[in-house]
Amino acid sequence: MNYARQIIETARKMNLTGINRGTSGNVSARREDGQGILITPSGVEYDVIEEPDIVSMDWTGKWGCKRPGRKPSSEWRFHLDILKSRPEFGGVVHAHPVHATALAAHGKGINAFHYMVAVAGGADIRCAPYATFGTQALSDAVLEALADRKACLMAHHGLLACGRDLAQALEVAVEVETLAAQYLAALAIGEPPTLDDTEMAEILRKFDAGYGYGASE
Repeated sequence: MNYARQIIETARKMNLTGINRGTSGNVSARREDGQGILITPSGVEYDVIEEPDIVSMDWTGKWGCKRPGRKPSSEWRFHLDILKSRPEFGGVVHAHPVHATALAAHGKGINAFHYMVAVAGGADIRCAPYATFGTQALSDAVLEALADRKACLMAHHGLLACGRDLAQALEVAVEVETLAAQYLAALAIGEPPTLDDTEMAEILRKFDAGYGYGASE
Protein backbone atom coordinates (compact mmCIF):
# COMPACT_ATOMS: atom_id res chain seq x y z
CA MET A 1 0.00 0.00 0.00
CA ASN A 2 1.43 3.39 -1.01
CA TYR A 3 0.83 5.61 2.02
CA ALA A 4 2.70 8.58 0.53
CA ARG A 5 0.32 8.57 -2.44
CA GLN A 6 -2.68 8.29 -0.11
CA ILE A 7 -1.47 11.30 1.88
CA ILE A 8 -1.18 13.38 -1.30
CA GLU A 9 -4.62 12.33 -2.53
CA THR A 10 -6.18 13.07 0.87
CA ALA A 11 -4.56 16.52 1.04
CA ARG A 12 -5.92 17.36 -2.41
CA LYS A 13 -9.38 16.07 -1.50
CA MET A 14 -9.36 18.31 1.59
CA ASN A 15 -9.16 21.32 -0.67
CA LEU A 16 -11.59 19.93 -3.26
CA THR A 17 -14.24 19.34 -0.58
CA GLY A 18 -13.81 22.92 0.62
CA ILE A 19 -12.73 22.10 4.17
CA ASN A 20 -9.29 23.57 3.52
CA ARG A 21 -7.59 26.13 1.30
CA GLY A 22 -4.07 26.69 0.03
CA THR A 23 -1.23 25.12 2.01
CA SER A 24 -2.94 25.37 5.39
CA GLY A 25 -3.81 22.13 7.13
CA ASN A 26 -1.76 18.93 7.08
CA VAL A 27 -2.13 15.17 6.71
CA SER A 28 -0.31 12.20 8.24
CA ALA A 29 -0.46 8.41 8.21
CA ARG A 30 1.14 5.64 10.22
CA ARG A 31 4.18 4.24 8.43
CA GLU A 32 3.81 0.82 6.87
CA ASP A 33 6.56 -0.55 9.16
CA GLY A 34 4.75 0.80 12.24
CA GLN A 35 7.87 2.65 13.38
CA GLY A 36 6.68 6.21 12.85
CA ILE A 37 4.62 8.41 10.55
CA LEU A 38 4.56 9.97 7.11
CA ILE A 39 3.45 13.61 6.95
CA THR A 40 2.94 16.41 4.44
CA PRO A 41 5.84 18.87 4.13
CA SER A 42 5.64 22.49 5.22
CA GLY A 43 4.63 25.12 2.70
CA VAL A 44 4.19 23.01 -0.43
CA GLU A 45 1.08 23.41 -2.60
CA TYR A 46 -0.92 20.18 -2.63
CA ASP A 47 -1.46 20.40 -6.39
CA VAL A 48 2.27 20.08 -7.04
CA ILE A 49 3.32 17.83 -4.16
CA GLU A 50 4.92 14.51 -5.15
CA GLU A 51 5.80 11.34 -3.28
CA PRO A 52 9.45 12.35 -2.69
CA ASP A 53 8.13 15.47 -0.87
CA ILE A 54 6.45 13.42 1.86
CA VAL A 55 8.44 13.48 5.11
CA SER A 56 9.09 10.34 7.16
CA MET A 57 9.46 10.49 10.96
CA ASP A 58 10.26 7.91 13.61
CA TRP A 59 8.60 7.93 17.03
CA THR A 60 11.41 10.07 18.51
CA GLY A 61 10.74 12.87 16.01
CA LYS A 62 13.80 12.20 13.88
CA TRP A 63 12.85 12.88 10.27
CA GLY A 64 14.08 12.62 6.74
CA CYS A 65 12.85 13.34 3.22
CA LYS A 66 13.91 12.17 -0.23
CA ARG A 67 13.51 15.73 -1.58
CA PRO A 68 16.29 18.05 -0.33
CA GLY A 69 15.10 21.14 1.51
CA ARG A 70 11.75 19.74 2.61
CA LYS A 71 10.71 19.99 6.25
CA PRO A 72 7.78 18.33 8.05
CA SER A 73 4.60 20.29 8.68
CA SER A 74 4.94 22.67 11.60
CA GLU A 75 2.16 20.66 13.28
CA TRP A 76 4.12 17.38 13.25
CA ARG A 77 4.05 17.13 17.06
CA PHE A 78 0.36 16.42 17.44
CA HIS A 79 0.33 14.13 14.41
CA LEU A 80 3.19 12.11 15.91
CA ASP A 81 1.70 12.07 19.42
CA ILE A 82 -1.76 11.04 18.24
CA LEU A 83 -0.58 8.16 16.08
CA LYS A 84 1.88 7.05 18.76
CA SER A 85 -0.68 7.02 21.58
CA ARG A 86 -3.77 5.89 19.64
CA PRO A 87 -2.95 2.60 17.86
CA GLU A 88 -6.51 2.34 16.50
CA PHE A 89 -5.81 5.32 14.22
CA GLY A 90 -3.97 5.03 10.92
CA GLY A 91 -4.50 8.56 9.59
CA VAL A 92 -4.91 12.14 10.82
CA VAL A 93 -6.34 15.14 8.96
CA HIS A 94 -6.01 18.75 10.15
CA ALA A 95 -7.78 21.61 8.36
CA HIS A 96 -9.16 25.11 8.83
CA PRO A 97 -12.76 24.82 7.57
CA VAL A 98 -14.89 27.95 7.83
CA HIS A 99 -17.69 26.77 10.14
CA ALA A 100 -15.70 24.58 12.52
CA THR A 101 -13.11 27.34 12.84
CA ALA A 102 -15.84 29.92 13.54
CA LEU A 103 -17.01 27.83 16.50
CA ALA A 104 -13.42 27.24 17.59
CA ALA A 105 -12.81 31.01 17.57
CA HIS A 106 -15.24 31.14 20.49
CA GLY A 107 -13.71 28.07 22.15
CA LYS A 108 -17.02 26.33 21.51
CA GLY A 109 -17.39 22.63 20.75
CA ILE A 110 -20.44 20.89 19.29
CA ASN A 111 -22.99 19.34 21.65
CA ALA A 112 -25.55 16.61 20.96
CA PHE A 113 -27.90 18.88 18.97
CA HIS A 114 -27.85 16.22 16.22
CA TYR A 115 -27.34 12.47 16.41
CA MET A 116 -24.55 12.58 13.80
CA VAL A 117 -22.29 14.12 16.45
CA ALA A 118 -21.65 10.45 17.26
CA VAL A 119 -19.52 10.23 14.11
CA ALA A 120 -16.71 11.66 16.24
CA GLY A 121 -17.02 8.81 18.73
CA GLY A 122 -18.94 10.35 21.62
CA ALA A 123 -21.87 12.45 22.79
CA ASP A 124 -20.12 15.72 21.90
CA ILE A 125 -17.21 17.15 19.94
CA ARG A 126 -14.86 18.98 22.27
CA CYS A 127 -12.84 22.11 21.60
CA ALA A 128 -9.21 21.94 22.76
CA PRO A 129 -8.01 25.11 24.53
CA TYR A 130 -5.72 27.41 22.59
CA ALA A 131 -1.97 26.93 22.45
CA THR A 132 0.56 28.23 19.91
CA PHE A 133 0.74 26.18 16.72
CA GLY A 134 3.51 23.61 16.52
CA THR A 135 4.07 23.43 20.28
CA GLN A 136 4.00 20.52 22.69
CA ALA A 137 1.38 22.46 24.67
CA LEU A 138 -0.96 22.30 21.66
CA SER A 139 -0.30 18.60 21.20
CA ASP A 140 -1.09 17.95 24.87
CA ALA A 141 -4.34 19.95 24.63
CA VAL A 142 -5.39 18.10 21.49
CA LEU A 143 -4.69 14.68 23.00
CA GLU A 144 -6.91 15.53 25.96
CA ALA A 145 -9.75 16.78 23.74
CA LEU A 146 -9.47 13.62 21.63
CA ALA A 147 -9.79 11.23 24.58
CA ASP A 148 -12.35 8.60 23.44
CA ARG A 149 -13.03 10.69 20.34
CA LYS A 150 -12.13 10.69 16.65
CA ALA A 151 -12.28 14.47 16.21
CA CYS A 152 -12.03 17.76 18.04
CA LEU A 153 -12.00 21.47 17.34
CA MET A 154 -8.97 23.59 18.24
CA ALA A 155 -9.59 27.01 19.79
CA HIS A 156 -8.70 29.91 17.47
CA HIS A 157 -7.31 27.38 15.01
CA GLY A 158 -9.38 24.73 13.25
CA LEU A 159 -10.39 21.07 13.11
CA LEU A 160 -8.65 17.77 13.69
CA ALA A 161 -10.03 14.36 12.64
CA CYS A 162 -8.68 10.82 12.89
CA GLY A 163 -9.64 7.44 11.50
CA ARG A 164 -8.58 3.86 11.05
CA ASP A 165 -7.19 5.07 7.71
CA LEU A 166 -7.00 8.35 5.81
CA ALA A 167 -10.30 7.76 4.01
CA GLN A 168 -12.14 7.55 7.32
CA ALA A 169 -10.25 10.49 8.81
CA LEU A 170 -11.28 12.69 5.88
CA GLU A 171 -14.87 11.47 6.06
CA VAL A 172 -15.02 12.35 9.76
CA ALA A 173 -13.54 15.79 9.04
CA VAL A 174 -16.13 16.53 6.34
CA GLU A 175 -18.98 15.39 8.58
CA VAL A 176 -17.76 17.51 11.53
CA GLU A 177 -17.57 20.58 9.30
CA THR A 178 -21.13 19.86 8.10
CA LEU A 179 -22.28 19.57 11.71
CA ALA A 180 -20.52 22.84 12.55
CA ALA A 181 -22.41 24.61 9.75
CA GLN A 182 -25.72 23.16 10.94
CA TYR A 183 -24.99 24.07 14.55
CA LEU A 184 -24.13 27.66 13.64
CA ALA A 185 -27.40 27.92 11.68
CA ALA A 186 -29.35 26.55 14.65
CA LEU A 187 -27.64 28.99 17.02
CA ALA A 188 -29.04 31.87 14.98
CA ILE A 189 -32.39 31.36 16.76
CA GLY A 190 -30.95 30.27 20.09
CA GLU A 191 -29.14 27.33 21.64
CA PRO A 192 -30.84 24.20 20.24
CA PRO A 193 -32.11 21.44 22.53
CA THR A 194 -29.88 18.38 22.81
CA LEU A 195 -30.38 14.66 22.77
CA ASP A 196 -30.08 13.12 26.23
CA ASP A 197 -27.34 10.74 27.36
CA THR A 198 -29.57 7.67 27.02
CA GLU A 199 -30.38 8.41 23.39
CA MET A 200 -26.78 9.25 22.55
CA ALA A 201 -25.66 5.97 24.12
CA GLU A 202 -28.10 4.15 21.81
CA ILE A 203 -26.86 6.12 18.80
CA LEU A 204 -23.26 5.25 19.67
CA ARG A 205 -24.24 1.59 20.00
CA LYS A 206 -25.70 1.72 16.47
CA PHE A 207 -22.56 3.38 15.16
CA ASP A 208 -20.41 0.70 16.78
CA ALA A 209 -22.60 -1.91 15.10
CA GLY A 210 -21.75 -0.52 11.68
CA TYR A 211 -23.83 2.61 10.93
CA GLY A 212 -22.07 5.44 9.11
CA TYR A 213 -19.04 5.79 6.86
CA GLY A 214 -20.99 5.24 3.69
CA ALA A 215 -23.72 2.98 5.08
CA SER A 216 -27.27 4.04 4.24
CA GLU A 217 -29.80 4.77 6.98
